[in-house]
Amino acid sequence: MEGATSKTKNASVLEILQIFLRLGLTSFGGPIAHIGYFREEFVTRRKWLSEQGYADIVALCQFLPGPASSQVGMAIGLMRGGYAGAAAAWLGFTLPSAMALILFALGIANYGEVLDPAALHGLKVVAVAVVAQAVWGMALTLCPDRQRITIMMMACCLVLFYPTAWGQLGVILSAGLIGLYLFKPNGLKVESRLSNSVSSRSRRREGAFFLALFSALLIGLPLILLAWPSQALQLVDAFYRAGSLVFGGGHVVLPLLQAEVVSTAWVQEDTFLAGYGAAQAVPGPLFTFAAFLGASIDGGQSSLLNATLCLLAIFLPSFLLIAGVLPYWEQLRHYRRTQSALWGVNAAVVGLLLAALYQPVWTSAIHGPQDFGLALTAFVALVFWKLPPWLVVLSCGLAAWLLNLVL
Repeated sequence: MEGATSKTKNASVLEILQIFLRLGLTSFGGPIAHIGYFREEFVTRRKWLSEQGYADIVALCQFLPGPASSQVGMAIGLMRGGYAGAAAAWLGFTLPSAMALILFALGIANYGEVLDPAALHGLKVVAVAVVAQAVWGMALTLCPDRQRITIMMMACCLVLFYPTAWGQLGVILSAGLIGLYLFKPNGLKVESRLSNSVSSRSRRREGAFFLALFSALLIGLPLILLAWPSQALQLVDAFYRAGSLVFGGGHVVLPLLQAEVVSTAWVQEDTFLAGYGAAQAVPGPLFTFAAFLGASIDGGQSSLLNATLCLLAIFLPSFLLIAGVLPYWEQLRHYRRTQSALWGVNAAVVGLLLAALYQPVWTSAIHGPQDFGLALTAFVALVFWKLPPWLVVLSCGLAAWLLNLVL
């Protein structure tokens, strides 16, 4: 299947933007749910990637610092539309939540009154169905035998026992080592390329440039700031560093951002916490919380400019890393020894998703029979009725609101 996928015509930048804009408007539930939405859109519906190819991308993004779901989206955009496609994927997926949080920061709307708490809870419930669908579909393909089912089970249990970003990274590395020695390279089928354009020699040279630029900015921005101090450079330096050094996604970046903007008195603590609460209610990546913080900073520049600087700075490391690493990853994943390790890693990724399905997705959403029934209905609608995810998301939010009025 993947070979057929790589021969299909690349998508236009406008098409990529439209697809990710729709996902950015409807992808509630956090990064794990986003991976489920992307899988449904690009593996099941559009067949841009095979299950194996998609899992390989997810595995790569688990290794990189920054927001994994946004990086998966950038990688898909890069493969289908080049650098402009990666930018379009990021813009479409990020813009809706960024705009909502900027408006909230400016006080134009009181988000808690705009979205009823019952409807918000319904969006959390539908995230259970979305993640369950992803686990179901990926397990069928990536865990077809006892060895990989065992790796999946062990990964799930270990992550539940040690729920930290380093714990997840350790599980993935261990699964790769197990796969390297458990699965025989000669028995593996090396699938065709994810994207011929990404793996070209020129793209590998460009990838080396992007990796060098990533490192140069990480080291050079503090030095530039010493020579030419300004608030704009301070913002870029703080948020670029946050996007570069944080493993584990949006929630893990919270203490680092708090240290950068609250301890420096850029943002009051009450405002910081209110914005973080609002970020949980909007679709799309949690890293758009940076836009809220930028718009909340009272400086010499406009709030909109501050928000734009912070948003671009926190996501720029992810773009540079994906553009830098993906061409080499495309080449590495075709070595038979790498494929052996990936069999173990991909089984572990399913285990990580299964652990996330329980904590925090299930525990934060399913509080009684009513919630379970709604989640089960959403799961059946997605898996067996084949309804589009955006329709299921909106329907569950509405259903939860109506049930709250009736019961």
